[in-house]
Order: sequence, then C-alpha cells, then structure tokens
Amino acid sequence: MIVRPEGGPRVVVGVDDSPGARCALSWAIGEARLRGLPLLVVHAAPLPPHVSAAGQIGCGITEALRAAGAELISRTLAEVAGGTPPGVELTELALVGEPGATLVRLARDDDILVVGHGDRSLLSRIVRPSVRLHCARRTRATLVCVRPPSFDSLIDSLTVPDHPEATASDPPLFRRLARRRRRTV
Repeated sequence: MIVRPEGGPRVVVGVDDSPGARCALSWAIGEARLRGLPLLVVHAAPLPPHVSAAGQIGCGITEALRAAGAELISRTLAEVAGGTPPGVELTELALVGEPGATLVRLARDDDILVVGHGDRSLLSRIVRPSVRLHCARRTRATLVCVRPPSFDSLIDSLTVPDHPEATASDPPLFRRLARRRRRTV
C-alpha cells in the first residue's frame, strides 16, 4: 500500500460515450492500479445553448444533466471494468460545464490527466471544440491522450496462423479475409 499525503497526485480521466473515452478509462484504471493512485472519473456535460441563452439554468436541467452523467459513468465503468475496479480508490464526478475547461480546472499540477483521442468529422469539430486540444494547450498536469486501437491491430489480436508452418511475413487467413471484405464494402 502506497501512502500519499492528502491532496497528492491522482489520475483524472474524462469520459463520454465514445470508443476513445472507453480506451482512456481502461488505461487510467491500469495506471492508477500500477502507481497506487486514486482515480477520479469525470463526465462534464456542456449546457445546451438554448438553456443558457434563455437563462433557465435553475429549472432542473442541470440536475438532469448531472444524473445522466452519473449514469453514463456507471455504464462505462461496467462496460470497461465490470463495475468498480478492484484495488483502485475510485471517485465519480458528473458535472455541468464545458468538458475541456472542467478537466483542466480539476487536474492539479501533479496529477495525470487522461483523455481519449478519437476521429471526428469536420462538422463535429466546428460545433464542439476538441477536448483533447483544449487540455493540451491549457493543462499543467501530465496529459495522456489514448487513441482507440485501429481495425488492423484488432484483427491482428484475433488472428491464428492458417497452419503451423506459417511464417511471420504471411498474413493469416482471417486478416486476408478482413482485407478482402473491406475492399468489397
């Protein structure tokens, strides 16, 4: 057991409903377990523009966003780790605010801030700025961006050689079929 002073370093991970966030959460759980650090799982939901423009912040919308965020954190933890991971001191936090600014504000200098890195369309980047880039530009914590594995690396992990004499340069049957399928689609 590692004894740390109160307010010591921790692993802070931002999650949403994306493959990159799931990979970031998985990495953060492993890092927290490896280093013996507490894990802070954060979901920050931006306030819809029509709500902030109308000044309706106190009409239950923030509570609904926090409740949806808490449910998303629980569901993501269940998908990634089967619930609360053993051997990790875990804190869940669902907030309302811009995700990048919220994560930067929460992560202290000695923390490890973990965010997912995903592929987004041009329209998505215009409508919502990148949390990863916001954190990279503004955080003082150590930043780790976790990219989901590519399709090819997933196929490689599932492959079994066609025959025992297969060489390393020969692509397995499953990989050849996957490439053929992608070309025909």
